[in-house]
Amino acid sequence: MSRLNVPAPEDVPAGAQQILGGVGAQLDFVPNMFRTLASNPAVLEAVTSLQGTPARFLDARTRHSIALAVSQTNGCGYCLAMHTHVATEFGGMSGEDIALGRAGSSVDPQRAAAARFARQVVESRGQVSDADLADVRDAGYTDPQILAIVAVAVRFLLTNFINNVNQTDLDIPAVDPVVATVPR
Repeated sequence: MSRLNVPAPEDVPAGAQQILGGVGAQLDFVPNMFRTLASNPAVLEAVTSLQGTPARFLDARTRHSIALAVSQTNGCGYCLAMHTHVATEFGGMSGEDIALGRAGSSVDPQRAAAARFARQVVESRGQVSDADLADVRDAGYTDPQILAIVAVAVRFLLTNFINNVNQTDLDIPAVDPVVATVPR
């Protein structure tokens, strides 16, 4: 059971209602995480803002792979279920690519480098090595794209922490919390 209060629909401030409407239109439902965030419209706005901006630098499947890698690293069951659902339903990712994303890899070598780098950013608390940067650059990422990878990783780190603190009730099918790791 979620540990933070979810405001009743009539208690959601107007600005937050508009954001929730946009989320619902995009996903065909309003996930419990966003319903919980509606109790603090500033946090809801911050989370949804961070969602859209990096789209200019990274394609959707790369963002999904990063989301899966970060959520697996942080043990966020809610986020793993949500990102698996979104990557499957809206991202067209295969089950194999989703499993690889969770392990910090991908069927696509460039996307694998982004997911691996994002996982390393989280595991090292941003203290990545020169070799980590060289690997992501060697995969073809520019410095502006590397900054976007970090921003996307931090965005998912934020929602992982929120959902782990809240123990957000699942509103989609759960996924197996264990995934094999892919060697570096």
